[in-house]
Amino acid sequence: MRGMTSNLSIGQRVAWYRRRRGMSQDVLAGLVGRTTDWLSKAENDRITLDRLSVIKSLANALDVSLGDLLAEPQLFEWTDESGDRTIPALRAAITDYRQLSPMAELIVNAEPPSLTALTSAIDEVWRAYQGAKYSYAIRVLPGLIGEAHHAARVGAGDTRLSALGVLGQVYHAAASILTKVGEADLAWIAAERGLTFARESGDQLITASLLRCVTHALLANGRYAAAKQLTVDAAELLSPGLPLATPELLSVYGTLYLAGAMAAARDEDREATRAFLAEAWESAARLGRDANYVWTAFGPTNVRIHEVATAIELGDTQVAVNVGPRLDTSGLPIERRARHGLAVAHAYSLRNRTDDALTALLEAEAIAPEQVRHHYLSRQLTMSWIRRQKGKPGFQLASLARRLNIV
Repeated sequence: MRGMTSNLSIGQRVAWYRRRRGMSQDVLAGLVGRTTDWLSKAENDRITLDRLSVIKSLANALDVSLGDLLAEPQLFEWTDESGDRTIPALRAAITDYRQLSPMAELIVNAEPPSLTALTSAIDEVWRAYQGAKYSYAIRVLPGLIGEAHHAARVGAGDTRLSALGVLGQVYHAAASILTKVGEADLAWIAAERGLTFARESGDQLITASLLRCVTHALLANGRYAAAKQLTVDAAELLSPGLPLATPELLSVYGTLYLAGAMAAARDEDREATRAFLAEAWESAARLGRDANYVWTAFGPTNVRIHEVATAIELGDTQVAVNVGPRLDTSGLPIERRARHGLAVAHAYSLRNRTDDALTALLEAEAIAPEQVRHHYLSRQLTMSWIRRQKGKPGFQLASLARRLNIV
């Protein structure tokens, strides 16, 4: 179905799916608690659908996924770093039944790499993720998944437990990158599988890290209430270790609450959003600085970034405009800086400051072209700006549209 809605705005996709369902505007508007006039304007782009909570309610009423309304799946471009085996190869590795079957133990393989080598390879994937170099990570992950499974199969005793922890981390990295490129369903499978292996390993820190990974996967799939509840449940599980928490555990714990805050904001739960951000601030204060323990990029600046992001989700766009552009994110990984740039562009656009919004988006693209190209918000913002133009779009906007493959 999605291929038939290429280059449509979110509002136009709503209209397309509504007609496919044989549903009138009156009925759909009633299901989401809006007026028919509001829905008509949304479908005709006279009202911009810019809050995920509203889009999710429309998706639920139409019985489609959030991804169906948000964005088209884009062909992952081949590059020197990706080679010619991309998302399908990673999907095949994650869903390979031989990795999970008892018969896998009978498969003859070469000597597995050492756990030290595997850990080093995972670190390279995380560096690629934080550098918004997804092509490289997607190329190496299928082989890395197979090697980690092999190490876990042949290991014994403590070595096997360590290998299971490594395997959980591989799936965590895969889930994080898949979320970034819009493969939310596959990210969920990877996150859930990674949590299973992390628990088997008995390593508290790896398990905590995978719990936040599952929370992000739930968030990407539009399961906001479930993500909120997992935040609470995971925090309770981790709380006994907090009085003597290491910087690593503090970072994972704080990042878990940041994911929960985003889920709460998208669920339009202001009280939970404030509570989760307060918990994250407490962890950031204890940590005392911006850091990158367990590849979290956690610290005071990341909490402020999430304050801006949650303000946008809750409709407090002026707060986001006042605070977001002034944040100094230069000390954070590229992925965090670019994601904040997208949020600033979104906030400016909501205030009809299109020139400022375009500048913010272009600045994000300059440091993280792959990230901007694969994020649904880049495409939706650019399409909305083009539709606002009375004449032909300017050179910068037209060039951006071509790079995003918007016809």
